[in-house]
Amino acid sequence: MDWTVEQRGSALVGRPVGRVDEGTWEAFGARLTEAVGTAAADGRKLIVDFSALDYMSSRGLRAITLARRAADDQGVTIVLAAPNDIMREILAISRYDKIFTVADNVEAAL
Repeated sequence: MDWTVEQRGSALVGRPVGRVDEGTWEAFGARLTEAVGTAAADGRKLIVDFSALDYMSSRGLRAITLARRAADDQGVTIVLAAPNDIMREILAISRYDKIFTVADNVEAAL
């Protein structure tokens, strides 16, 4: 799993690439937590661009939960953007689509 970050307007956009699974969830969680801190310091919201994410295990969902708690404590809004069909199903089954705003693409999340 790779991770890139860019600032776009009033948001910080984090983009994981590949899979978040048993071997990569810790790195994903660390990068996500770091992005929350950066967004908080800059007064920005955090958009997590799922467009290049193929799969996420329950460990990845846990990392998102922990990032959400940290974001809430720091006044940062997290928006999940551009999930593919597999990720949409994972978000729906886990009901994360009810606790996070899920946008069709990054532009809509901005």
